[in-house]
Amino acid sequence: MDDSSGLCGAGAKPPTIIKRPFTGAEYLESLRDGRNVYINGERIDDVTTHPAMRNSARSIARLYDALHQPEHSKILTTQTDTGNGGFTHKSFVSPKSVEDLVGQQQAIAGWARMTYGWMGRTADYKAALTNTLGANAEWYGPFADNARAWYKKTQEQVLFLNHAIVNPPIDRHKPAEEVKDVFVHITKETDAGIYVSGAKVVATSSALTHHNLLAQSSATVTEDPSMSVTFIAPMNAPGIKMICRTSYEETANTVSSPFDYPLSSRFDENDAILVLDNVFVPWEDVLILRDAKKILSFPIGSGFMQGYCFQGCTRFAVKLDFLAGVLAKALRCTGGDAFRGNQAALGEVIGLRHLFWSLSNAMARAPQQWHNGAVLPNLEAALTYRAFMSDAYPRVIDLVRRCVASGLIYLPSSVKDFANPEIDGYLAQYVRGSNGISHKDRIKIMKLLWDATGTEFGGRHALYELNYAGSPEDVRLQILKGAERGTVLRQMEELVDTCLNDYDENGWTGDTWLSPAKAAE
Repeated sequence: MDDSSGLCGAGAKPPTIIKRPFTGAEYLESLRDGRNVYINGERIDDVTTHPAMRNSARSIARLYDALHQPEHSKILTTQTDTGNGGFTHKSFVSPKSVEDLVGQQQAIAGWARMTYGWMGRTADYKAALTNTLGANAEWYGPFADNARAWYKKTQEQVLFLNHAIVNPPIDRHKPAEEVKDVFVHITKETDAGIYVSGAKVVATSSALTHHNLLAQSSATVTEDPSMSVTFIAPMNAPGIKMICRTSYEETANTVSSPFDYPLSSRFDENDAILVLDNVFVPWEDVLILRDAKKILSFPIGSGFMQGYCFQGCTRFAVKLDFLAGVLAKALRCTGGDAFRGNQAALGEVIGLRHLFWSLSNAMARAPQQWHNGAVLPNLEAALTYRAFMSDAYPRVIDLVRRCVASGLIYLPSSVKDFANPEIDGYLAQYVRGSNGISHKDRIKIMKLLWDATGTEFGGRHALYELNYAGSPEDVRLQILKGAERGTVLRQMEELVDTCLNDYDENGWTGDTWLSPAKAAE
């Protein structure tokens, strides 16, 4: 082990640094660093043992362990390109070919299947940006060396980064520079670095990550240079506070058991209000400074747009695999699979699953050439995923509710009812499964589907997927602007022009088709 610092900022406790991916135990230990996480009015001493997030932490630790397990490592890992002779998760290396992107797709899916698609902001999500920092370092101008250093550091350790880019929904009727008491901005600049204050929404999984990439939404870029900043900060940096929302994990494990809440109890990516109270950021952790134009062009210019859509679409496709599978089981155990309408609904869910796997495949297999031999996932497929995933997920949930209907709530209160022979006897008779499925198996399947679609956890996921890519209107405008900037829209219009040139007010302009008069002859 190498005791050199690297996970912490000035004044923070220096953790042990390794030059290979964390094991699960090492990942959990890395979170015991004095970070300031608050929930229910209290500060959490250890996020890895607190009932609000201890199982979620172990779900992430399981992903790190898989990097070291022969049955998973062939799919998940590859050699580093930093010169340290180590290995890393495939998503952390800049892809150079279709083969590299297909390998990343398999690795993303491999990790996603270990959480059944329900943890969207795992470490490979932010790797979609950090894996660009080497090939695209020059884009960061005076901070190019910082980009290269972070490419190396994140790759060798498989660091877990979250991000926060959206300003809090406060005073949105005012120009952003008039809300500097809330929005993140530079308060002081020194020879050693900058100081920043403000808040961001919503730092998903921040309590369980190593660093935060703080960037700016293009919708809030202003002419105020103090708000045009992008940097990476450790989660235990002095002044960083995370004020968490309600923990669905804690509720699930307090009131019941995994049988009743199999997803909530272990895959809850807690979202937090991220507060920066005069946080010091050393120069080596800054990527963009006082450059509104650079901030505005960050999504495409950095390469992050293509990469995060690739990770997001692949993870989403795995989630649709899961939802299609559990819907099929739910219909079978109620006998609803015999109805034509339900069969059509399940077919639609499977069709949506096919759609997003096809988009993931297109991103991997039709890449664009980029800088220094690197490639990026296909942008058109990426933007299409962004535009339609927010429509697809509500549609899937609606189909589940329409097909399964009262079966989602025709359930006993908890697994404890099985322990009462009198109640269990009634359940065996009146809640029995169809097609030879036992009452316990039927209830287990329905509890799983309810946790996916009807609990607070399920409701949070409906909101999460709906807003995952940002404003649906903005997403569609970006597709239009991209088509206008390139040749795509022009080619579409040229196809129409060709059609328009086939005829005029006097009839056909060529001799391929017969005019009505000639046809009559």
